Amino acid sequence: MLSPSSLILLLSNLLGCRVDAEDTPQTVSDAFKVRGSVEQIHVWAAEPDTEIELVDSSGELVASGTTDYQGSLILRELEPGVDFTVRLADDPSELTDMLEILDFEDSVPPQSFYEEQILEPGNGYITMRDGTQLAYYIYLPGPIDEGPYPTLVNYSGYTPSEPGASLGEAVEPYCDLYPILCDAPSFPTGIIGGLMGYAVVGVNMRGTGCSGGAYDYFEPLQITDGYDIIEAVAAQQWVKHNHVGMAGLSFPGISQLFVAQAQPPSLAAITPFSVIGDTMSSTLIPGGIFNEGFAEEWYDAVLSKAAPYGHDYIQEVVDAGDSVCEENQLLHSQMLNRIDLAKEHPFYDDELAKPIDPSAFADQIQVPIYLAGQWQDEQTGPHFPALFTKLENTPVKRFTVTNGVHIDGFSPQNLVEWKTFLDLYVSQEIPEIPKAFDIFAPLFMEAVYGTELSMPDGRFDDYATYGEALAAYEAEGELRVIFDSGAPEGVAPGAPEGTWEMRFESWPPPQAVAERWYLQPDGTLLSSPAAESGGSSSWEHDAQAGERISLASGSVDPLQPNWDWQAPQEGMALSFLTPPLEEDLVVVGHGSVDLYLMTEQTDADIEVSITEVTPDGDEILVQHGWLRASHRALREDATETRPVKTHRQEDIAPLTPGEWTLVRVEVMPFSHAFRAGSQLRLSIDTPGDNMARWRFDLLDLPEGTLNHVAHDAAYPSSLVLSVIPDIVIPTELPDCADLRGQPCREYAPIQNLE
Repeated sequence: MLSPSSLILLLSNLLGCRVDAEDTPQTVSDAFKVRGSVEQIHVWAAEPDTEIELVDSSGELVASGTTDYQGSLILRELEPGVDFTVRLADDPSELTDMLEILDFEDSVPPQSFYEEQILEPGNGYITMRDGTQLAYYIYLPGPIDEGPYPTLVNYSGYTPSEPGASLGEAVEPYCDLYPILCDAPSFPTGIIGGLMGYAVVGVNMRGTGCSGGAYDYFEPLQITDGYDIIEAVAAQQWVKHNHVGMAGLSFPGISQLFVAQAQPPSLAAITPFSVIGDTMSSTLIPGGIFNEGFAEEWYDAVLSKAAPYGHDYIQEVVDAGDSVCEENQLLHSQMLNRIDLAKEHPFYDDELAKPIDPSAFADQIQVPIYLAGQWQDEQTGPHFPALFTKLENTPVKRFTVTNGVHIDGFSPQNLVEWKTFLDLYVSQEIPEIPKAFDIFAPLFMEAVYGTELSMPDGRFDDYATYGEALAAYEAEGELRVIFDSGAPEGVAPGAPEGTWEMRFESWPPPQAVAERWYLQPDGTLLSSPAAESGGSSSWEHDAQAGERISLASGSVDPLQPNWDWQAPQEGMALSFLTPPLEEDLVVVGHGSVDLYLMTEQTDADIEVSITEVTPDGDEILVQHGWLRASHRALREDATETRPVKTHRQEDIAPLTPGEWTLVRVEVMPFSHAFRAGSQLRLSIDTPGDNMARWRFDLLDLPEGTLNHVAHDAAYPSSLVLSVIPDIVIPTELPDCADLRGQPCREYAPIQNLE
């Protein structure tokens, strides 16, 4: 009779898959261990500074490298399908058995590979198709034999597989009723999902936590790993419908997009919060200007934690006897730093940028998606709607957007819709909010925001059947826009709850019209172009602006952050202001500032800002945009209100000194309700000052460099926004200090320099 391992090998060969059972991919010589992987080979347990050679079946040298201080080496970007052996360069007789480099597309294991893996509550390991073991933590809402349970997967390079822990003395009296309180996952959607009756599975990406392998930002192996995780989890007897959903905010939100593009058959739905639109041009190099703030800081932090024993709990786990975690640390030192690569290649390139650009592969996502984001997200930024129109093959899509900051995906106004979506597409039942979450949600909100917030009532309590609830949900518009988050009545000022909302059929809203205002020589914004002799205004490049941020200290998460949003300085910025609005003005969508620019240099860094100046003299930050003028070439899909750029090296075009050039600066998408009586202000200056955690690597220009903007009939610079016509705002103007993510200051007029 065939053993299980032999049976898997036989099935793999019959199906044309190059996948072995759990232990088979690891080949051991006396001097080192080696594993064939997807377009890679992994070597560990060698002596440090040992030269390793990869040789094909004919004896030809394919690749070579030197082991690091831990005796580890990963050779990447290898040709799949090659039979090879690994040997010591100094002692060719010390070699391994013949192995094979796996192919990214054709290495999917048979279903038995997943079904034979038994995953149990608590900590353990899932085996990937190349034999690498990834660490997991599983919480079930009840015993296995009382399942199956609807199930969520959280997948990231943070700490999702860290052992469970108590949430503190305040909740421990309730642990008998709700065990998750004293055995809580380390990721928020795990705690929330567990209290909502879901099984939750946290898995560390390869090269992080106790997982094997080495970290590399969304390399192909992270995608195949995600596929394997979904299929292995879904095969468990305790998983309802043998299909799973994915959940998470930020890193574990972005990872869902990458995994979903691989189309694992057992993935039911994804729910990404606070994510990027694309890695490069919207967050890492916005407008062609490198983000030395959050983008680089985040990557450095992830790399430091991906180093061997990067988290304190790893040593604790190893000391407790986890030999798998201990051995897995050996390859962690082979992680890659992609920030250095980005600095070397600052332009959009299909080979390098496209694989890490979710907007480029969003059309491959074929499961229902619920995505939520905030316009003033200080971390991943406001460019996430770049995904909305690209999700062409998603059967159901729902978007919730609002003003606010990164963490606000966890606000009750979003979580209630999240639970509704999960119940309909993962659990396949009538949505409801369990009593447990009603009880503990205020405590969690107190911990996150500093004030108690309750879950809103469910919208489907009165439906008799799942089918009726599903039909009603799918009849709704896909876009939900929440306005004035931070200013509701009856809760603490600054709490993440909106005062009113609108639903639209799609993004951008079909009702939206392009409304244009023209820059005037007297510093106003009017609906008609300036006169023939309108002239121009100028501002001086500010070499220090890129380092300035809008937060004096602390975090943006509290209800009243310690903002330090500086007013524009005369000579260093331009300001244009509409007359007081005669009617309410509701904007939902993209925008563009179309500038006729002239300078004596060959390039310029530009920031545009949209603010609301209220009748009582306050100024509220609404949205902004950035552009390095040499990156002004438009993509084919650019529109009147969205001047999206190519950012390709072949399209880079220096400015001609002394000549007027049309430069269209993209205003990042937003929604905002400008009340009648307020004025809309457009400011133009050097990038900086307006973001809480983004810093900009500016051009090195001569001191005193001036940028000129024309405003006359021949060169009519203008602002265009996406306006929803004929809307009467149902609530009063909020206190500007309360709006989430939108700092406020006293309005200070400036005189534009000619």
